Amino acid sequence: MFSRLTLTIILVAIISTTLLISCSKGPANIQNVGMILETEIKDHPWNEKGYIGLERIKRAYQVNVYVKENIQTSLEVERAVDDLTSSGVNLIFGHGPTYGKYFSQLSRHYPDTHFVYFNGNFSDVNVTSLNIDPHAIGFFSGMIAGEMTASNEIGMIGAYEWQPELEGFFEGVKYANEDANVHMDFVNNNDEANIALSMYENMAKKDIDVIFPIGDSFSETVIRQATNDGLYAMGYMEDQSYINEHLVLTSTIHHVEDLYEYAARSFERGKLQGGIYTFDFAEEAVSFGQFSDDIPEDVISNVEQAVEMYIELNTLPNEREAY
Repeated sequence: MFSRLTLTIILVAIISTTLLISCSKGPANIQNVGMILETEIKDHPWNEKGYIGLERIKRAYQVNVYVKENIQTSLEVERAVDDLTSSGVNLIFGHGPTYGKYFSQLSRHYPDTHFVYFNGNFSDVNVTSLNIDPHAIGFFSGMIAGEMTASNEIGMIGAYEWQPELEGFFEGVKYANEDANVHMDFVNNNDEANIALSMYENMAKKDIDVIFPIGDSFSETVIRQATNDGLYAMGYMEDQSYINEHLVLTSTIHHVEDLYEYAARSFERGKLQGGIYTFDFAEEAVSFGQFSDDIPEDVISNVEQAVEMYIELNTLPNEREAY
């Protein structure tokens, strides 16, 4: 038999433990959320998509969200992270690959904060890279371009040489049309619309009739000029059929806003792990926009079947035929 004093002590311990469990929020729960960007949100589809994801998190978890724009240098990132954590932020998104190195350097000083960034190769216990792999959708859009060119001259303007779409698009064009030539150029800066437009004009002199500008801040500028010139174009990052629903053949859409929700949901459940994770068609991280009515139905059908096969086998058509 327990004495009255012993029972009282046990009862107090149980009540105290219950209160601690019910009141403690725990390190895995979202408190507040921050977002760091290299440029401004406005007029940058990639940034706008990230902000949409941030707003979804705000509504879903009833938390405060904070945005830091034009954060580029190591010192600026350090100050931004310090400001955000001082505001009770324990989940920070760096909206681009630049932040991977900075987050890895800072993460050990903020063990109760989880850092998420996109399309990079750095990770740590509390640093996660969420990568959208656009190689495949670049390949399938290249197939469409290869089928739709009449001159066998196709243009491609990249923001940077390392973009996976570039190689994928080239391979897709050649898979569909061995006779097609692909003219490439690189802006090496996401914000140089005038340079990209000049590159397009040079390519137009080479009789291209399809152009794919792969840069979220200059794709619309180039596409508007190309469609004004009566040329076909491929949209990038968002569905750009609104520019010209006939001459914009389709668009390669990146659903980064969905990855924000994925990260927040995983973090809230205590399942967000440090590491590098890749998303593609199978995870619906990429998709095509509206198809132009100018594309023959059999071409669209062939591409859609190829995408389904890719999701099932995780190999592109040219890779399967190589064996």
